[in-house]
Amino acid sequence: MKSISKVLIGLLVIVLIAGCAPAPSAEKPGEPAKPEQKISISGAFALYPLVVTWAEEYQKINPNVRIDVSGGGAGKGISDALSGAVDLGMVSRELAPEEVEKEAYGVAVTRDAVFCTVSAANPYLAELQKTGITKETLAGIFLTGTITTWGQVLGKPEITDEIHAYTRSDAAGAAEMWVKFIGGKKQDELLGIGVNADPGVLEAVIKDPLGIGYNNLGYAYDNTSGAPVTGAAVLALDVNSNQSVDADEDISTKAKAVEGVASGKYPSPPARPLYLVSKGKPTGAALDFITWILNDGQSMVAAAGYVQLTPDQLKESQDKLK
Repeated sequence: MKSISKVLIGLLVIVLIAGCAPAPSAEKPGEPAKPEQKISISGAFALYPLVVTWAEEYQKINPNVRIDVSGGGAGKGISDALSGAVDLGMVSRELAPEEVEKEAYGVAVTRDAVFCTVSAANPYLAELQKTGITKETLAGIFLTGTITTWGQVLGKPEITDEIHAYTRSDAAGAAEMWVKFIGGKKQDELLGIGVNADPGVLEAVIKDPLGIGYNNLGYAYDNTSGAPVTGAAVLALDVNSNQSVDADEDISTKAKAVEGVASGKYPSPPARPLYLVSKGKPTGAALDFITWILNDGQSMVAAAGYVQLTPDQLKESQDKLK
């Protein structure tokens, strides 16, 4: 009995000691808790989904950092960054000289492209998917206004259905790339019904069987299925104007579109790098976040449906942060 009592007393002592021991700390012994930090980001819808993914992953390994991401268009991203309203602006085009003069500092983080979208209910879709659409035709629709019917697009004057063009009403990198691709210079040259944001243009096109618009890669295609978003169709660019979609022009799936951009077979513009922009060279938490993006974050680019920077582009971006 005495031996059993001694054992019970010994166990009780162990339990009491364990109960009084301090709980394990998330910080290393002697290491002070990291101060809370916040990074605010706004701008281009083209970059928004990927930056959200990066922010979520970065915060998992840096729980002391809070990252707030909002859209609004590339124009808003630049103006917010230059005014100090946000730490970083998402921009889907190269910076203009006047923006650089105001201390806009851009770092390329991935690549994207703009694609021609129409409704899956377009009555001439089957033929359009065989012929594609030329840059000259798009210029006639969106720039000069000389092409107003689907019969003109198809070379069939007996078809008189009007084309309903949709364009961006907000300042957008996608619109600037689109107008430059078809021979213009500024977004306000584009003809069509103005609609706010990338999702807005896509929704308008889907609902209008006679509509035509343009959308960034992540909005034109479904990232899960790899097909164009339900209700929409993506028209191939007939680069050589032979009225046929050749193998290297085929962008019927997201994988083929990404390969076209990555290989350079898809024209640039409307393919282009996407940037994170700050007022002056980024510092502090913003610098740490971009540095992580250009290293560990690059492994997430393809899975998110974007195109990785070339090795030279990646090195140039990394060097800009030194």
